[in-house]
Amino acid sequence: MKVYFDNAATTKVRDEVIDEISSVLKNCFGNPSSTHSFGRSAKSYIETSRKSIAKILNCEPGEIIFNSGGTESDNSILKCAVKDLGVKHIISSKIEHHAITHTLEELETQDVSIHYVKLKSNGQVDFKNLEELLTSIKEPKLVTLMYINNEIGNILDIKSVSELCQKYNSFFHSDAVQAVGHYQIDLKSLKIDFLSSAGHKFHGPKGVGFTYINKSTKIKSFICGGPQERGLRAGTESVHNIVGMTKALEIANKNMDKETNYVSTIKKYMIENLIGLFPNIHFNGESGDMTNSTYTVLNVCFPISNDKAAMLDFQLDLKGIACSKGSACQSGSSEGSHVLSEIQDDSHKIFPSVRFSFSHNNKKEEVDYLIETLKEFISS
Repeated sequence: MKVYFDNAATTKVRDEVIDEISSVLKNCFGNPSSTHSFGRSAKSYIETSRKSIAKILNCEPGEIIFNSGGTESDNSILKCAVKDLGVKHIISSKIEHHAITHTLEELETQDVSIHYVKLKSNGQVDFKNLEELLTSIKEPKLVTLMYINNEIGNILDIKSVSELCQKYNSFFHSDAVQAVGHYQIDLKSLKIDFLSSAGHKFHGPKGVGFTYINKSTKIKSFICGGPQERGLRAGTESVHNIVGMTKALEIANKNMDKETNYVSTIKKYMIENLIGLFPNIHFNGESGDMTNSTYTVLNVCFPISNDKAAMLDFQLDLKGIACSKGSACQSGSSEGSHVLSEIQDDSHKIFPSVRFSFSHNNKKEEVDYLIETLKEFISS
């Protein structure tokens, strides 16, 4: 049996999206920057997609900039904020995606001051400390905090962060890669300057994403070259991927309530069964809380002996169960999760942790298969 519980790493592309991509690849090959009919046709696909995404997120079409995905988006916003907006201080957390943390490490070598907000034991932001940092910094500053943590599923109170940033005259960027396509986001009511997204996290193609840049915030292109994307991202646009991503977001938005409810039952069912098998089991961060964490992620600390811990990942993979030790970007790495290292206490660090993440393609029977696999594993 093959079971895919690694949807936070990437999702299966919907059939409708594949059909849409195939149609564009077959029928629209012009360069969207060309002025002849072939180019104009390609350009119209891009602009129609831009309008559709803007409508879903309730923003202006001109505020949506297409790119290669979340990593490019995170890099470009942080570096352009320093280069073009005069940002001297960046406030973040130590449990952000590596696209953020590694960029901050680079910027710190360029005389940018990096400040890390304190976190509570469950990984949630300490808002009192965030306000203290915002109050103490008088020079131009930017806050970058992810909407949903990709490893432990914690949901940020993004509205409260945006209000604090507005109150203390700070730019605000959020890596929303795990949120777009899963939650309703209203960018007209949310006071935010930048937001990052990636198509493959909501059943679209890989290698394409977009950045929301508030029209009142003026930055220059991160990639130099042609005038594509309103002069904010040079390079010939990947038309078929943009159209495919848009189709995926349209379907996700249309089915959001139904699929959220369904996937939530899968996560809840797994929680109940894991507790039944391991009474002392621990769920990292807020992932075991159905309200304060995303319905797609469950990060589990298994109370098993050290000799078995070394074989857990191998055994799950051997049984055809796909999951992750931490962030997908660390799969295969000998290094532990920087997120878990930051939030776990010593009593949990000695045990193995596994991230399971879900989509509408999962079934309760797959959870049953996982539980049976774990039963066999601990009794062997």
